Amino acid sequence: MRNQITLSGSLSKLRPYFVAPLIALIIVTVVARLIGVLVPDDAIGWVDAVRGGLAAMFAISATAHFGRARIALIRMVPAGLPNPPLLVTLTGLLEIAGVIGLIVPETARLAAICLVALLVAVFPANVQAARRAIPVAGKPATPLWFRALVQTVFIASSLLVALTG
Repeated sequence: MRNQITLSGSLSKLRPYFVAPLIALIIVTVVARLIGVLVPDDAIGWVDAVRGGLAAMFAISATAHFGRARIALIRMVPAGLPNPPLLVTLTGLLEIAGVIGLIVPETARLAAICLVALLVAVFPANVQAARRAIPVAGKPATPLWFRALVQTVFIASSLLVALTG
């Protein structure tokens, strides 16, 4: 019983706003790949499946820039950068542009490269959020190690599409 409480407590600490985008990336990728296996005429390979997963992930992530999490995202912008509300809006719009770019096969590789650059550029905000323990949408602050791990998964997925798509 005690292990269940400890595990439950540990899991509740890992309810960052990153979880929904990460889950979307995984689920959409797996479902798209399964469709590719089950419908051979419409074969969706791993790279296309990951591309779809990334599009879903960035679509969910972009909504945070304009919804309940917006205030927290503004607070995450490192000191010294100008106009945090505008930066949060711009990064959200860049994510939306990335989603559109990923969906169009001819622009997917370029979009993935741009999204890698965006993910690297916004990582200091993730560090800031962890160090200042900024909660997002009523959820506790995400530990830096988890933010870094999830960001690495996002970057690796984007690089897969950029390099092999």
